[in-house]
Amino acid sequence: MNKISGRMVHFFTCVLLLTLAQLVIADERVLEAQDIVRQSDKQMRGESSYSVATMNIIRPDWTRSMTMKSWTKGQDLSLVLVTAPAKDKGSASLKRFKEMWNWIPSIERVIKIAPSMLSQSWMGSDFTNDDLINQSSIVVDYDHQIVGQETVDGDNSYIIDALAKPDAPVVWNKVRLWISTTSFLQRRVEFYDEFNELVNTLETSEIKSLGGRMLATKMAMIPADKPGQRTEFITHEAQFNFAIDDSFFSQQQMKALRD
Repeated sequence: MNKISGRMVHFFTCVLLLTLAQLVIADERVLEAQDIVRQSDKQMRGESSYSVATMNIIRPDWTRSMTMKSWTKGQDLSLVLVTAPAKDKGSASLKRFKEMWNWIPSIERVIKIAPSMLSQSWMGSDFTNDDLINQSSIVVDYDHQIVGQETVDGDNSYIIDALAKPDAPVVWNKVRLWISTTSFLQRRVEFYDEFNELVNTLETSEIKSLGGRMLATKMAMIPADKPGQRTEFITHEAQFNFAIDDSFFSQQQMKALRD
């Protein structure tokens, strides 16, 4: 082999090795992004969780508040019970694997939440059914990619784009998350529609220790195009990683629960 041929072989070998290295790094970044999102979900809910919270629906001319209790187990089971005010007391929402229902005690009726209803407001708030009942969807129904880092409220955070998988039963085409590099708490989340236009922004604050772990005890969902409108979600109590049977998350339990 002459010197020119040898140099060409060496050149193409280097290019091939560099390309393979870049592919490996890219794969590692994808896996890292998925792991960060999964860890963030576990930080908020653990293997199981129970919480007591207040939701304040704020409009330019009025404010309405409701209190609620919620239970989760893994990524597939969740139950939310409204405990006040009196006119909404007993209303409940259930997620069991890929199916979701609302219980409306005033008419004694269970309503199944079809995929077309996921984008509807939950109890008149700025949270959708998808946001509140189907939270773990961000882990399983999206592909994730780290796009940078940024400080949010003094907390250095990964910026991760979550892009909806084809045919995934979700509301948002893209979700951009700012996740703390230390606590893995979500510090900011932006929700985009199918036209890649910003619809809602979730801001978190008041980081405190509840149930033996650090949590963002205040979340505010802010619509992009409705000035003076927001919904605040404030967590007062929380417990994690306790035994709870799958049978708790049932339509019978949803209808029978009392505060």
